Amino acid sequence: MKTQNNYNPDVLSCLANLSSDEVFTPPKLANEVLDLLPKEIWRDKNATFLDPVSKSGVFLREIAKRLLEGLEDQIPDKQKRIDHIFNRQIFGIGITELTALLSRRSLYCSKNPNRTEKLKYSVTDVFDNEQGNIFFDKTNHTWQNGRCSFCGASQSEYEREEGLETHAYQFIHNKLNDKIKNMKFDVIIGNPPYQLGDSGAFASASPLYHKFVQQAKKLNPRYLAMIIPSRWFSGGKGLDEFRMEMLKDNKLRILHDYPIGADCFPGTRIAGGVCYFLWDRDNGGLCKVISHKGEKIVSEMTRPLLEKDADTFIRINEAIPILRKVQVKKERSFSEIVSARKPFGLPSDFLKNPEKYALPKISTTPVDGGLTIIGTVSYKTTKRYVKKNYLLPSGSRICRSI
Repeated sequence: MKTQNNYNPDVLSCLANLSSDEVFTPPKLANEVLDLLPKEIWRDKNATFLDPVSKSGVFLREIAKRLLEGLEDQIPDKQKRIDHIFNRQIFGIGITELTALLSRRSLYCSKNPNRTEKLKYSVTDVFDNEQGNIFFDKTNHTWQNGRCSFCGASQSEYEREEGLETHAYQFIHNKLNDKIKNMKFDVIIGNPPYQLGDSGAFASASPLYHKFVQQAKKLNPRYLAMIIPSRWFSGGKGLDEFRMEMLKDNKLRILHDYPIGADCFPGTRIAGGVCYFLWDRDNGGLCKVISHKGEKIVSEMTRPLLEKDADTFIRINEAIPILRKVQVKKERSFSEIVSARKPFGLPSDFLKNPEKYALPKISTTPVDGGLTIIGTVSYKTTKRYVKKNYLLPSGSRICRSI
């Protein structure tokens, strides 16, 4: 006789593995992000929460669970407590009509919490509309010269016939519900869409997540927490301004970094990894940077995101003490001596085609008192020889004094 299988997984954990485009958040991860918030907020019956990019509704559901426990002493009656939390404290915006329905089902236990209808499943009847406090209004892109002026979407890719999803997200397209516009939120939290495809080419996909972070800051919440790709650490397509904005913001107080994206979202491939952060409006200071590998924390350090005299974010905590020891020497930076694109002023195909650059004095045999230039041509080590301080046609020298 077979033993009955009682395995009953959380449906939201299953959904979290369905997509790598608009990544669903596992409940475990959602709670780790919620743990960044101060514990006293769960005992504040006036605190308000917004997930502006709700997909499965997991953040809204887990927030409700915490408030239900935290407000028990203040509102002993469970139904009154539920009605208060759902009506006055928790708000969401679905990224699609489907996810809005799913989010309502996760939070209210019904896709339609309208009290004018016969309620068989909804846990609350405080709403006089079918959306409750989880809104979705179909939004269209605003095309200008073949691109959306709000999100940069390609018109050829995203101008679609009626009934198809436009991926024009309300939160960043200046189409917020009046109730959302007129509210002051204590917490904005979520896992926004990461990118928009550019004419079907994955490699040229345009980042999108930073626009949600910037829009959330405009609403001036007390706390902002979001899960986003870590690619902003090094900038790149459309991210350079956002990168510096984040690195110079001393309100960014906690940063959890997963260099391997699958350690955060199992079953996905997210180039450059994933991070989540806490932004604290009223308390500036240094940032606690926590690096993860698998389920382990491998390093933790409280530090500025931009080190003194640095213009890049150093991702590895262990490298910070090394940098500081080097900076104490106050020596000339190696970055001032060579170029990543043209080391010592030499083009990348210099060894392969020296004649292309009108440099007849480059020799295949050693030059007395000269320099040896070593590189690869067709995967083979190649050597060329020039006189020291040989002047290139551009006026720069192959060797400069260090």
